[in-house]
Amino acid sequence: MLDKVLDFFSIKPQFDLNVMREGQSLFRLTADIIVGMEQILKTFCPHFVLVHGDTTTSLAASLAAFYAQIPVGHVEAGLRTYHRYEPFPEEVNRQLTSRIASYHFAPTETARENLLSESVSDDSVFVTGNTVIDALYWAKEMLTDYRDSEISMLQTLVIPGKKNILVTAHRRENLGEGLRNICKALLQIASYPDVQIIFPVHLNPVVRQTVHQYLGGNEKITLIEPLGYPAFTWLMLNSYLIITDSGGIQEEAPGLGKPVLVMRDFSERPEAIEAGSVKLVGTDNEVIYRAVKDLLDGGEGYQRMATRSHVYGDGKSAERIAEIILNL
Repeated sequence: MLDKVLDFFSIKPQFDLNVMREGQSLFRLTADIIVGMEQILKTFCPHFVLVHGDTTTSLAASLAAFYAQIPVGHVEAGLRTYHRYEPFPEEVNRQLTSRIASYHFAPTETARENLLSESVSDDSVFVTGNTVIDALYWAKEMLTDYRDSEISMLQTLVIPGKKNILVTAHRRENLGEGLRNICKALLQIASYPDVQIIFPVHLNPVVRQTVHQYLGGNEKITLIEPLGYPAFTWLMLNSYLIITDSGGIQEEAPGLGKPVLVMRDFSERPEAIEAGSVKLVGTDNEVIYRAVKDLLDGGEGYQRMATRSHVYGDGKSAERIAEIILNL
């Protein structure tokens, strides 16, 4: 999945940990990243290590850099739900990375305040916006002249005159009953007139089994393989609304003026909720259905959520971070 992103932005890594294994546990993944990073840090000898977000990679790479006594800069720092298992394991990954990092690049003022409340030094926190918005705006410009097989495929699936709904679901805390309820909600939504649902199904085998069991064969729900970054951005641009349990989409979609319903009980990104672009709906199928129905009926509610929001950045976050690093 990452290879497609790197190809699109013409990025060629000098090192590849190659740690992904089918069915691997968080224990194995964390250990493999730390061991792999040891050799890279010895070979490359960086003065500074940047990590991004809340992944297991971010935490493990930060810990490896700490062991090598190399300063860590945390991009997208300070996001919090303060519920340690939601999202799991990302919430604790993020908090532990903050304890290791020497410099914190917070996307918003709220994120900065979270860090200061945890006794992080004020002079080590910089509000920069989020680089995910830089990438999004860059991709949007590139799509003007860019086409690939995935986008061509999507052009046959997105039906003119229909209200196309993009769905993603993959969070660990939603596996089991939560994901089954999400599928039940989508079946209810599919009965609504003039609706077409497109669902790129995550590679997690537990997700795939449940989604295909409940939704496979429904003519108004199209299940497809995970998309590369350009195709997914194209699909967001051409969707009526987005239903997701993702973190990043909560930032990307408001930047494109697309309403987002988030199938979680807590969000580490409250800014878009406060701006009215995002709404938390949990995993109760009736709650999800009613929220979607309100938006499908249109009116002022939809228009408010479809107003483009810049709460997560203006597309120049990376430039700010680079300048800060050069001046440290």
